[in-house]
Amino acid sequence: MNVSQKTKVLGFFALVVAVSVASSITTSYISNKTSDSNLFQGNNSIPASYAAFSRASSAMETDFTVAAELSVHAVVHVKTKTPVDMRQYGYSDDPFFEFFFGKPQQRQQQEAPLQEGSGSGVIISKDGYIVTNNHVIERSKEIEVTLNNNKTYKAKLVGADPNTDIALLKIEAENLPVILFGNSDSLKVGEWVLAVGNPFNLTSTVTAGIVSAKARNINIINSKMKIESFIQTDAAVNPGNSGGALVNTRGELVGINTAIASQTGTYSGYAFAVPVSIVQKVVSDIRQYGIVQRAMLGVELGEITDKLAKEKNLKTMEGAYVENVYKNTAAEAAGIKAGDIIVDVNGVSIKSRNQLQEQIGRYSPGDKVSIVVIRDNKQLKMNAELKNRLGSTDVVNSENKALVLGAEFKDISSKTKSQIQIDYGVEVVSVDKGKFQAAGIKPGFIIVKINNQAIRNTEDLDAVYEEAANSTDQFNKVLNIAGVYPNGRMAVYAINLEN
Repeated sequence: MNVSQKTKVLGFFALVVAVSVASSITTSYISNKTSDSNLFQGNNSIPASYAAFSRASSAMETDFTVAAELSVHAVVHVKTKTPVDMRQYGYSDDPFFEFFFGKPQQRQQQEAPLQEGSGSGVIISKDGYIVTNNHVIERSKEIEVTLNNNKTYKAKLVGADPNTDIALLKIEAENLPVILFGNSDSLKVGEWVLAVGNPFNLTSTVTAGIVSAKARNINIINSKMKIESFIQTDAAVNPGNSGGALVNTRGELVGINTAIASQTGTYSGYAFAVPVSIVQKVVSDIRQYGIVQRAMLGVELGEITDKLAKEKNLKTMEGAYVENVYKNTAAEAAGIKAGDIIVDVNGVSIKSRNQLQEQIGRYSPGDKVSIVVIRDNKQLKMNAELKNRLGSTDVVNSENKALVLGAEFKDISSKTKSQIQIDYGVEVVSVDKGKFQAAGIKPGFIIVKINNQAIRNTEDLDAVYEEAANSTDQFNKVLNIAGVYPNGRMAVYAINLEN
């Protein structure tokens, strides 16, 4: 053994001894430090909770093969064909113009071309119910679903909710693979999740990331009754992933992937999913009633900022600040007042406006909930019976037009036709609380056209109303009504069914 080799050997043994001594010193230091500083509440050993956490951490594996296998077969590729919006080419939808001057001949003859789109969906029942995003199928004339085994089916739209960006499809098939619903409430920030979908038409793609945040509001849903309380993740999500599954490491569905935060249109760090707690409520209502039974508390909410806290002398920065309480609502009946801070709903802690909207969105009109508010820096508990958007606890469905519009109708008589010199129309017999009253429509008004379609009888009125009420495009959930009063005064009204 030469000098160089001896030096290397001695150096190795010196390193081993040094590591051993350092380990011994470190162990002794930790033991003494633990005892001296009472680091673990007087215990000289590592506490059981920490030890359990350490064992669990070492046992955790970043092997997602089981979760991927459990979910990938239940995620489908959704392809759509949607008419091109002809308004971008200068075609007018102005009912006032068309009522008095007629529909342009060019527009009557030209049919909008179809453009193709794609996204993802999640099978939630063996008999073919599929959840996707509303924006994936919005305004679609044709919907096609391709399973992971390459089988293709025509899909029917059961219903959609623009307020949560969730839609429900149905295909005629049996014994399909499904994803079990998980619990999005139990998700923790930092927990591993998988995004499963079809980005860029690349089918059956799985990406992994962690939960980056919860209850995010990113203002992407264009609706006055929107519910945005997204799960934020850093799992790679791209165009085509919309409507796909966000699953936990057990392969359970915890969210529906909806959006990405990007300036380029492709993934650049964060993605957002609708929590499955919201999805379950929306899907259940659509299957049972055709539309979502939206519970309303009846308050205008604001976020608590440092500036607001100083102005109002607030002692908490958490909760939903009540800026206004609307008349004849659940909040008013319960005794909630402007300036209150809502901090709890049925035992669930409320830390922000988004969380309150999410919690109330889980209930239906007629449900009773306990509300805890902070008023004058004191906690008060009160009970509220939630109502629908019309201020009642009745079930709202796409058929009860009288309840939504608040009006009764009848076909006009021959005498009325002769008096006003019109060939057809439907008379508004009475107006009660509802959309017509809010718009200023009076009894006796005769409807001649709605959404550029001639209203010759009440059957025509029903058909146009159904088309608008069941539309998945919020811009089409409007009734543009043109008509005339018995004194000959012509009038045009616009009624938004979404608000």
